[in-house]
Amino acid sequence: MDRIGAIVVLAQEEGGLQLLPETPELIWGAVAFTVLMALLGYAVFPRLNQALDERTARVQGQIEDAEAVRGEAEQLRRQYEEQLSGAKDEAQRIIEQAREQAERIRSDAHSEAEREAQQIRARAREDAEAERNRVVQDLRNQVAALSVDLAGRIVERELDEERHRDLVDSYIDNLSSVR
Repeated sequence: MDRIGAIVVLAQEEGGLQLLPETPELIWGAVAFTVLMALLGYAVFPRLNQALDERTARVQGQIEDAEAVRGEAEQLRRQYEEQLSGAKDEAQRIIEQAREQAERIRSDAHSEAEREAQQIRARAREDAEAERNRVVQDLRNQVAALSVDLAGRIVERELDEERHRDLVDSYIDNLSSVR
């Protein structure tokens, strides 16, 4: 406060307190202000308003562009999510098909192995039957030969071989029917 008081005292000593300007100064100041405002209103303010309008339009355009890009990005995100979901579904379908195919292959392999085993058993039975028949035929031939030889010794005379064969065959047939 002392400082303000000192300024007031100093101003009074120099010629009075001049807080308000004189009337001509006020008039010229008002005229200068009005001319300045008119010049600014005529030359500067329209350009300033135009620059502000252009800037507003540019910013609004950028906002609209950003919203459009955001919309496109959102649409792409949805498409990618749909594609990802589709890819997951496709992968699951492929896995399921692979499982089914593996099961079919396993089942087919099992069926094929069973069929081959049955064929092998049937062939073995056929081979065993053929071998048995061959052995039986060999035994019949040996028995026939021994019978002819034995009969020839017993009778001490030789019968013709065809008669012996007929006799032996009937004997063997009788033996087969006894079994």
